[in-house]
Amino acid sequence: MRARLSDIARQAEVSEATVSRVLNDRPGVSADTRQAVLTALDVLGYERPERLRKRSAGLVGLVVPELENPIFPAFAQTIESALSQSGFTPVLCTQPPGGVTEDEYVEMLLDRQVSGIVFVSGLHADTTADHERYRKLVDRPLPIVLINGYAEGLDAPFISCDDRLAAELAVNHLVALGHRRIGFVSGPDRFLNVQRKLEGYRTAMRRELGLRDRELDELVALTLFGVEGGEVAAGQLLGRGVTGLVCGSDLMALGAIRAARRRGLSVPRDVSVVGFDDSPLIAFTDPPLTTLRQPVAAMGNAAIRQLVDEINGHGAPRSEYVFSPELVVRGSTAINAGARGSEVERDAESVGSSAA
Repeated sequence: MRARLSDIARQAEVSEATVSRVLNDRPGVSADTRQAVLTALDVLGYERPERLRKRSAGLVGLVVPELENPIFPAFAQTIESALSQSGFTPVLCTQPPGGVTEDEYVEMLLDRQVSGIVFVSGLHADTTADHERYRKLVDRPLPIVLINGYAEGLDAPFISCDDRLAAELAVNHLVALGHRRIGFVSGPDRFLNVQRKLEGYRTAMRRELGLRDRELDELVALTLFGVEGGEVAAGQLLGRGVTGLVCGSDLMALGAIRAARRRGLSVPRDVSVVGFDDSPLIAFTDPPLTTLRQPVAAMGNAAIRQLVDEINGHGAPRSEYVFSPELVVRGSTAINAGARGSEVERDAESVGSSAA
């Protein structure tokens, strides 16, 4: 045993007496030192004493729409990591087309007596859905947190990205590059995030270019989410002479690039494309995609802090926490070849000074 203590002490860079205090769960050791000793145990392959083994604080459901869009695995990874660090065991529930529904997953999670549920872009984001399903969970009471979506009157914490600001930043960027015919491509307008992006797009287009609602209507194409939907919607707008496209997701932006190439157009020489999410690997597409980055780590960690507070009875504030996106400029946007150089430089200078 003494040899083992010396090995652990050497690995953790502490005294054998300190190792003994940690292994016997005695006071007088700082949290950092205690963690160093436990890490040394793990590294050397020793089992932790029973009293020191981390016990699960319970199961937590994590409901996401699907895993084909890389943004949802990114959220899942962040949330699962945060749950594990808080002692909870995550139960991932995905909803491929034709598979188990959100309500069916909730029933299964309730049968397993979960401590709480996190919903990412669920039915709470659909303005036509009945949100009574969430009120019933709150009334049980079961702690829930809802990411990217908001339901008026629902007494629960919400975590959202600022979709309005994202669309405005995209439009401002394209205007600064000399684009005037800027289209908007996104999914069905029954979803709140689409409505908010569209509102931001229209606000920026009115402010920057002085366009009226009737003029903007022909620059908007709403269709199904995904690469195929983006390709169809972008094809419609390219036929109307747009030189810049603001897309509701990175996958739709990839569809828009495909639509441009099928028309013999080059991105970004002929058409500039802006996505939304900054999904993993999107920086390595051809061309690398200019996009609005969702702060996934900050949003996911905030959601779990709220949920754990709810589970522990501390009562997280019932409001919507809105996180700002970040414009990430890459190779899919460029100066509009048809714009006058001096005009573009003036616009770019104006946007830069306002950002400062």
